Amino acid sequence: MAQPTNTFDSYDYSNSIREDLSNIITNVDPDETPLYSKSAKGKATSTNTEWLTDALRASANNAHIEGDDTVAEARTAQTRVGNYTQIFKNAVVIPDTDEGLDNAGKGRAMAYEVMKVAKEQKLDIERALFLNNAKVAGNSTTARELGGLPTWLTTNISEGSGATSATGAGAAARTGGTARALTQTIFDGVMESVWNSGGKPDTVYLPSSQMNVVLGFTGSNNQRATIDASKTKVVNVTDVYMTPWGTVEFKMDREMGTDQMFVVQSDMIEIPHLRGMKNVALAKTGDNEKRQVTCELTLKVRNEKALGGIYDLS
Repeated sequence: MAQPTNTFDSYDYSNSIREDLSNIITNVDPDETPLYSKSAKGKATSTNTEWLTDALRASANNAHIEGDDTVAEARTAQTRVGNYTQIFKNAVVIPDTDEGLDNAGKGRAMAYEVMKVAKEQKLDIERALFLNNAKVAGNSTTARELGGLPTWLTTNISEGSGATSATGAGAAARTGGTARALTQTIFDGVMESVWNSGGKPDTVYLPSSQMNVVLGFTGSNNQRATIDASKTKVVNVTDVYMTPWGTVEFKMDREMGTDQMFVVQSDMIEIPHLRGMKNVALAKTGDNEKRQVTCELTLKVRNEKALGGIYDLS
């Protein structure tokens, strides 16, 4: 079909049609931070936050004769470890022209952008907690950096052949080994190791790619894909995994490496804040408004023996 001659359609008078711009801004970017959100929050009073770790000696044959003289046994001093606080900072500059604009989906651009920056900064924090990055003391020209979780774990780890393990206490990053597929045997082995070391694991942090493997773990209830006929839906999810060494909840995290997993006793991780997240105005230097969002914190692994790491996963 063709238009009648001289049809005056919307293309001809497009300059007089009002724009159709939604007043809703749709943001699909994720802002979940499972490890940061679940960990206890503490107070740091120094840029180098320190704490003591200790462990019981191994059990021994403890039997004595009557009337025997008592001799003190050798004792071991606690180990002193620490991590440096890292400054997270972002800034926004908006021209004062914004005061007179009718913005779609928001009031003042500054308020909206600062809210976005705060969410983005939390993602940066989550990434830093999982990063295989050794702590840095910093100086007048070098930023302080916190030692990420992989640099703390030495006892209960599983890694590919050729890997160099971390030395612990955030001092040095580990180096990767040959990639291998995650198996239930590997996972159960780390769970057992954590339990044997005295830990009580309750949470596992993992990327979505490894969650696909976990869904295939076998067990006494090996029927994880079920159909709810009343609601006509398929259910295929592993909420918790029960083992002889503890029951753990799986939490997928977008900010961790796809080749790693962490088995965690949650109360053994703390996030001490030297400065909580704060939004402050900066000095006015022209026809604009400046604000910055800052936060200073570190990672505190109270005792690494209660945690486990699985690395070099394909």
